[in-house]
Amino acid sequence: MGLFEKPAHPTPNAMSTTTASSQTLPHPMRVVVQVAALALALAAPARAEDVPAGWDPRPGPASPTGPPADTTAPPSPSASPDANITVVPRTPGEAAGDQDRAAGQVRLVALLTADGQRIDQGVVWRVFQGNVEADGKSKLVSTSREASPTLKLQPGDYVINAAFGRAHLTRRVSIKPGSGEPAVEQFVLNAGGLRVKALLGSAEAPANSISYNIYSDRDQSDNRKLIMTAAKPGLVIRLNAGIYYIVSTYGDANAIVRSDVTVEAGKLTEAAVVHTAARATFKLVARAGGEALPDTQWTIQTEQGEIVKESAGALPAHILAPGTYKVVAKSRGKAFQRAFTLTDGEITQVEVIKE
Repeated sequence: MGLFEKPAHPTPNAMSTTTASSQTLPHPMRVVVQVAALALALAAPARAEDVPAGWDPRPGPASPTGPPADTTAPPSPSASPDANITVVPRTPGEAAGDQDRAAGQVRLVALLTADGQRIDQGVVWRVFQGNVEADGKSKLVSTSREASPTLKLQPGDYVINAAFGRAHLTRRVSIKPGSGEPAVEQFVLNAGGLRVKALLGSAEAPANSISYNIYSDRDQSDNRKLIMTAAKPGLVIRLNAGIYYIVSTYGDANAIVRSDVTVEAGKLTEAAVVHTAARATFKLVARAGGEALPDTQWTIQTEQGEIVKESAGALPAHILAPGTYKVVAKSRGKAFQRAFTLTDGEITQVEVIKE
């Protein structure tokens, strides 16, 4: 597997170019990683409102793994007594009996990095009550899609989550009685962007034929968490800064390539993966060149007998990694088989003769 530094399509205003490291793969893959300043306009394709179930809602610094790839609303956070507490102070001279005047105000601001640009679009804010209810969850108080909302909250403890695509940060805020100028609470997401481009040789692959999954780096137990499934090439995915593992699949079988990619805070990382594959159509015939027989079940296996793909029909077509295979065709209780070899870029028809 070759990794090289030459970008397939240079991006204007690129700050630097780096080369990603990768494990040895069974099929060749090339990864070009270009890092540039992250323009928020480029981040629009990723759905900011998808803050999925399973992410850790406890207050603390943004996790480099980001949330898993589900699109449901986040679970209610559990209370945590003392992490990242911001106190909005009481304003002297308030009327304690007036509930509206007793409410404190806080203005929320999201930043890509501590010294970076403010995020002016695509942020989703969710405010939960800080106390945990009988079912172990906290009540969702409000949701805002304003870039920098000003919230008026009754005195008490709250847990606030800022989500920017798959990048997110959760903090605890303690509101004291007060009115007047709102306190400002900054959420530094340490977010970056990842855009994957898929190639077949030197040509760009059809976008509808390739998808990829994003996983976290390995944890202390040597496991990875699934961050996002079925991502399409060309879209900018917003993620917390960190190392990610991408698995790109061409077609519906084993034309798969893998690589580690590093996302930097405040920057857009562009990775180009190069697939090798062949397309094969299968037919069971009574004689060479004959008509395909219907109601046939197909099993494609490696030389070692590992099942690669199963399907049914008269003329199924599959995209496979180059290599040697065995295909088994079952029809009317009988099985017929044939060995075949595919090379990169080949388009072929594999006949299995019923004899």
